[in-house]
Amino acid sequence: MLLLLLVPPSNCVKHSDPPGFFLHSLKEGLNQSRAEAIASKMAVSTSSHRKGLPHGSASSSLCKSRDISISQSRDSSSSGIPQFIVQIVNTCTVPRCSPRGIHLHCGWFASARVVSPRSFKRLSYDDCLVNGGKALKPSQIVRFTYSNSFMYPLAFKFAKFC
Repeated sequence: MLLLLLVPPSNCVKHSDPPGFFLHSLKEGLNQSRAEAIASKMAVSTSSHRKGLPHGSASSSLCKSRDISISQSRDSSSSGIPQFIVQIVNTCTVPRCSPRGIHLHCGWFASARVVSPRSFKRLSYDDCLVNGGKALKPSQIVRFTYSNSFMYPLAFKFAKFC
């Protein structure tokens, strides 16, 4: 019997989800402090799936696409063009396993309000880069606000996990 083991050329693994896969979406009308509280609870509840796993098991040692939490809500305090608050959180608690090069499905994302390209940048149709491509450390939150007449559906596309 011959066993063949294929090893990727680097220590990083690229994870992706199908285009319609949405991780988290908060209802419109939440204010910013409530959205932050919910994101904090989401980070705690999402990472709790690791508690029952034995130390050193393959499932507990790697971060995966499900560890990137994406939430957004309408800022009800704004007038004029609707504003939406987006939070992207790394809920993985594994040290030295920070996802980088995080890309989201984002359609023709555009904003009437300037969004820092260091936080979020549309590269092309349905491809937006988070955090300038830099690693998102455990529990780190990338937060930005955009203005548009409607909420863009944002969903995980792919990232590199080490």
